[in-house]
Amino acid sequence: MNLFDTVSEDIKKAMLAKDKVALDALRGIKKEFLEAKTAKGGDGELHDEQAVRILQKMVKQRKESAEMYAGANRQDLADNELAQVKVIEKYLPQQMSEAELEAALQQIIATIGATGPQDMGKVMGIATKQLAGKAEGRAISAKVKELLNK
Repeated sequence: MNLFDTVSEDIKKAMLAKDKVALDALRGIKKEFLEAKTAKGGDGELHDEQAVRILQKMVKQRKESAEMYAGANRQDLADNELAQVKVIEKYLPQQMSEAELEAALQQIIATIGATGPQDMGKVMGIATKQLAGKAEGRAISAKVKELLNK
């Protein structure tokens, strides 16, 4: 069962459980998936790699919204966004720990032969492809910067 079918099934379960937060999040996911499936230039299919990228984008958007709501003293709205983040994250692959991320990046740096900050673009290009779905872009960037400045 692919992610699209899993989300569709979970919408039914959330309806039966009367879980409003999960239902809102799952409906948002399904909407994004349907838009991606029917997008111009697509093949009418939604592959799991595309679905993971969509989910990551949704998590990032919700976290940014929560920060803005918290800054505007609307903690109730921020809490709702963060609750939806938790629902969406259930469908993402397990994230790498900081130690795993560092080890993977050190191997990429060694393979490329990167020596300093001037090689950050090369390292990031490969790292973002290899670690897609396993680590956030922000975390990858920060760790690459730290490792190349040693």
